[in-house]
Amino acid sequence: MSQEPWETYFTVEEARALVPQLRELLETMRAEKEELDEKSRTLHELAPAMNGNGHAAVSAGLEQQMKRLIDAIQEKIDRITRLGVEIKDIDRGLVDFPSLRDGRVVYLCWLVSEPTVSFWHEIETGFLGRKPLDI
Repeated sequence: MSQEPWETYFTVEEARALVPQLRELLETMRAEKEELDEKSRTLHELAPAMNGNGHAAVSAGLEQQMKRLIDAIQEKIDRITRLGVEIKDIDRGLVDFPSLRDGRVVYLCWLVSEPTVSFWHEIETGFLGRKPLDI
C-alpha cells in the first residue's frame, strides 16, 4: 500500500500523536478481519452441503455480512492511508510512517501492541531491519 513518492513525511512527534487514533482503527479493523475470516471459513465448510435444500439463503446472508465487513475494513484502510500512513500488516497491526532521517527517506515503524512509535528502519530493510529511534 505504498504511496511513493510520499506526500507526507512525519516527525517522531507527529507519528506518536497519531497512535491513539491509529490504535482504535487498527484494533477495530483487526476484529472485523477476524470475523470476516471466520465467516469465510464457515461459508467454505458449508459450501458442499449448500447445493439445494434451501441453503442459498444461508449462503447469501453470509456473503452479505462478509461484504459489509469488507466495506468497513476498506473504509478504515482509506482513512489511515489518507493520513499518509502505510499499513503493512493488518493482522499484526503494523504500520509505517514515511520520515526523513539524515536527509534520506526512512520509515518510522509501529505495531499496535507497542505503547508508542519507538523504532525506524530503512525503506529496503523492512520490519526485520528495525532499530530503536535513538540509533
